[in-house]
Amino acid sequence: MAKPVDLKTRFFSEIAPKLKTTLNIKNIMAVPKVSKVTISVGMGTYVKVQKKDPEHIVKSITSISGQKPVLTKAKKAISNFKSRKDEIIGTTVTLRGQRMYDFLNKLVNVVFPRVRDFRGLSPKSFNGHGNYSVGFREHTVFPEISPDDVLNLHGLQVNITTTAKNDRDGYELLAAMGFPFKKNNQK
Repeated sequence: MAKPVDLKTRFFSEIAPKLKTTLNIKNIMAVPKVSKVTISVGMGTYVKVQKKDPEHIVKSITSISGQKPVLTKAKKAISNFKSRKDEIIGTTVTLRGQRMYDFLNKLVNVVFPRVRDFRGLSPKSFNGHGNYSVGFREHTVFPEISPDDVLNLHGLQVNITTTAKNDRDGYELLAAMGFPFKKNNQK
């Protein structure tokens, strides 16, 4: 049985040359690629209002990403949000290199099929510079999280940063990597 090819190897051997012809780029080094993936969870009300320890959220993000996240703190006090300076408001982790490609492979092949009522990703979630954001309402769609061990459900945000100059190039890159985007004729 042949060993399955990982996404990084497949990108440089198959996807990049195909994108070069699709996007009409002369140099293979100018082909857009994914530079980093950021996973973040906002937990301001969870920590402040419910007075709970954020440790189990940190554990779940650690098991999802494969590396320990950083707790983010408020830079300044904002009275409308009832936040104080240096108060924990979230957690984030940045993936690069092989872990990034492994996470993207897991996202496309395992996580998206597990999302309830999934009808495809919206192509409108690009930010104008070729970067894509997708949010999850429940962290239990990831296979590392056992639903029996979950204390509280929390959502998370996945931001995919690319070297694409515009949304069309970013869309072509992610579609070539296997992201299941909605077709234009669907609502």
